[in-house]
Amino acid sequence: MSEAVLSVENLSLRYRVPGGTVAALRNVSLAVRQGEVLGIAGESGCGKSTLAAAMIDLMGANAEVTSGEVRLNGRDILALSPAERRRLRGREIAMVFQDPMTAFSPVLTVGAQLVDFQFNLDGVPGREKWVRARDMLARVGLSDPELAMGRFPHELSGGMRQRAAIAAALLMRPAVLIADEPTTALDVTMEAQIVHLLRELQADYRCAIVIVTHHLGVIAELCDRVAVMYAGVVVEEAPVDALYHDPRHPYTRALLACDPARIEAATGRLPAIGGRLPDLSNLPPGCAFAARCGIATDRCRATPPPCVALGPGRSALCHEVTP
Repeated sequence: MSEAVLSVENLSLRYRVPGGTVAALRNVSLAVRQGEVLGIAGESGCGKSTLAAAMIDLMGANAEVTSGEVRLNGRDILALSPAERRRLRGREIAMVFQDPMTAFSPVLTVGAQLVDFQFNLDGVPGREKWVRARDMLARVGLSDPELAMGRFPHELSGGMRQRAAIAAALLMRPAVLIADEPTTALDVTMEAQIVHLLRELQADYRCAIVIVTHHLGVIAELCDRVAVMYAGVVVEEAPVDALYHDPRHPYTRALLACDPARIEAATGRLPAIGGRLPDLSNLPPGCAFAARCGIATDRCRATPPPCVALGPGRSALCHEVTP
């Protein structure tokens, strides 16, 4: 198996807030290899977007990494200088943000911004950068890329803006593309088109892709592996087919049971996971999911769960899971 292009190793991160800190990530370890698509799933507030931001070191000013590393092609990007990190972004790792409405500056044309995004291309004349940007807009499916280059962001639809954002991320042919909820703001038809586009682009460029989403259908369509997060930790990791057909962690099973696509009989009430996420500023001593788990024991409530290896590429963070 090839070496990981991007790896997160025992990463813990907290946010400083009035009155204390919030433990947003706790000992998270993940890896993604060239040509692989890794999905990160979980409820809102479980740490998905924080992890995505940490992978490209775009965390807020109140964020503090307390332990761990984020390695891109072997280098810990968290240990680099700000100038060195800026050189990496776009060229080696890029991100598509979840809101296409605010992905671009409203006062510059899309074309001007796409040219500016190529500032790391040393020695390439501006005209060539313009041509590269236009060609990438065509590649992501904009029917009139010449016209789109001269448009301001508000003159494009949401789906067109998201395609332009994907084009911006791919302009420098990065080794890793991180997509944070890339279909959240889109309607169902446009969502399907963006999923299909990402699948095509991954096949063309063979880059590693990390998809952050709460949409289980997107993960099923796109991903090779999936990591399920809860309260800042990865509670289960598995190949996508194995996880969907044989989920092992109680939270994963509960999350899948809430997928509307799995509801077979007509019902007036959608399934939901009872309770709520724990307070990340005052975590319980044992398993963070214990208060919502139907099989939790006193041990679960008192002792942090172990990471149980379940086979090649499979693991679960649970006292009650056995190999």
